[in-house]
Amino acid sequence: MRQWSGWAAASAMAQSMRAAAPPVTVKEGGAEIAVSFESAHFDLPQTTLIAWVTRAARAVSKYYGQFPVPRARVRIFAGGGQGVSHGVSYGEDGAWTRITVGEHATADDLDDDWMMTHEMVHYAFPSVPRRHHWIEEGTATYVEPIARFQIGNLTAARVWGDMLRDMHQGLPEEGDRGLDNTPTWGRTYWGGALFCLLADIGIRKNTKNAKGLEDAFRAINRAGGTIETDWPLERALEVGDKATHGKTLMDLYQKMGAQPMMVDLPDLWKQLGVAREDRRVVFDDRAPLAGVREAIMRGVGGSR
Repeated sequence: MRQWSGWAAASAMAQSMRAAAPPVTVKEGGAEIAVSFESAHFDLPQTTLIAWVTRAARAVSKYYGQFPVPRARVRIFAGGGQGVSHGVSYGEDGAWTRITVGEHATADDLDDDWMMTHEMVHYAFPSVPRRHHWIEEGTATYVEPIARFQIGNLTAARVWGDMLRDMHQGLPEEGDRGLDNTPTWGRTYWGGALFCLLADIGIRKNTKNAKGLEDAFRAINRAGGTIETDWPLERALEVGDKATHGKTLMDLYQKMGAQPMMVDLPDLWKQLGVAREDRRVVFDDRAPLAGVREAIMRGVGGSR
């Protein structure tokens, strides 16, 4: 989750505890990430937690070609039980994330975690007005599994299987007024992710797979669009469109921002060659957009 309000960031800092150990610096993707532990009560050794942060940073760096900001901070708090929870990222006073790891979390919990990568993806996009929060969360929701696939942390079947299961939550329902005006959980996270998927497909179709959405996101980030900066959404989309030689992002925003746009997801999955049979995900490499599907996963684009 990305937090954009100044009072929330100040409140989180005010509630901070003295770190149990000095910060550890992780170097990845040309960046330095200071990792601090706000508790010593973890079953796992510190080295395993550092490896988890490093893996997330490596995934994000792979997708963007470098880590999105030169310096960042990650503050790890201890929670009850297992797993990872309560990830929040801020752009004030530098890029930083506050995240909770269960005291009894296992190495498998961290290996399967999506939240640390999701939070770091937030660093790569500018802060936009609140009505556009869907693009911030949608970007992180869409990029996170692809970035993890690219470093071998997820399988293609897992990535597309999760989309098959969850993407429908981003579709407009009765009374919907477009992504800008319908701030529900489903439209914010999965509606934003659906925008990203459609944009990725559109860019790749228009450029015959020479460019992809990651080229647009890289250009936005290289132009100074990070969580630490405030931009109008239109500026980000225009930078992304220029980098991908078209108007895919702005055209799609005009269709989805102020009014609902229905998407035939069953047909889209068929075009991409993705299906679920007998509880497993299968791929049809003869499908019309099978090449686009493969390119999305490999990160095939002009910047490679």
